[in-house]
Amino acid sequence: MSDWECRPVPFKYRLSDWTLFAVSLRLQVRMANLFDETPPVTAPVLPADELMEGSQGFLIRGLRIASELPTLSRTGPFLTYVPLQYQHCYIDLSQSFESYGKSFSSKTRSTIHRKLRKYADHCGGSIPWKTFKAPGEMRDFFRLARVVSKLSYQERLLDAGIPDSEEFIHQAELLAADGHVRAYILFDRERPVSYLYCPVKDGILIYAYLGYDPDYMKMSVGTILQWLAVEQMFKENCFRYFDFTEGQSDHKRLFATHQLKCANVFLVKRTLRNRAVIHSHLFMDRVSRWLGAMLDLWGLKARVRRFLRFAR
Repeated sequence: MSDWECRPVPFKYRLSDWTLFAVSLRLQVRMANLFDETPPVTAPVLPADELMEGSQGFLIRGLRIASELPTLSRTGPFLTYVPLQYQHCYIDLSQSFESYGKSFSSKTRSTIHRKLRKYADHCGGSIPWKTFKAPGEMRDFFRLARVVSKLSYQERLLDAGIPDSEEFIHQAELLAADGHVRAYILFDRERPVSYLYCPVKDGILIYAYLGYDPDYMKMSVGTILQWLAVEQMFKENCFRYFDFTEGQSDHKRLFATHQLKCANVFLVKRTLRNRAVIHSHLFMDRVSRWLGAMLDLWGLKARVRRFLRFAR
């Protein structure tokens, strides 16, 4: 039985933090197993699997690589496109939380503890937060998380807010029935201000959705909830890893114990339409990076991001 999922994959054409439009190609998609014994590759290899009906090629997400890959190349009759290469961050949960805490520099530990104390003082002496893991708790979690998600830049700018469809909630309830989900909400008194949703697969907690109320950005509520949740994950002592999934950020690098070089690799049939989609996407990505570099050079990038995050 094939482990590929054949579905439309959107190519989002972005200019800085704005998504202008998207074009989809139907591809066979597979997530590489970060934690198996497969060694990193030096070059993409065309899968031996046959193309399914309507499929334009393959997408391998999170493929471990030995070194930087060319962004655009050919692999036989396929166009190989590698738009994302990154350090895949994760936390090894086999140690104790005390040992994990010692992996941070004394300055970083002091900063985190200061933020925890400051937020506890803001909330009246203790930090109100809750873990949701039972089937009957899932709807309450999503109700609270959606309050925050509607305000977060993840939803307004990146279209990456936590879903609220009946199908997604039902799936979360099924996962919870098997003990395969952990979800967390941080509060300011009764007001939800940050959420974290983590399904569990093969003993690995997956960093699926995180969001926070932008009114609380200066209080670092996302960092506070992450710290509290990770501490509890260690105490449960039933998980192997916490996987931050693809992409990288200061938040992920801060909490990770390990990093592995990975890439998302597209192998797409070299038709005229497919080549137009890939080449135009690459061009837009380079323009976006250039614009970001210029804004950074002019000292405007942080201001633009703040404006976009708070614009409502």
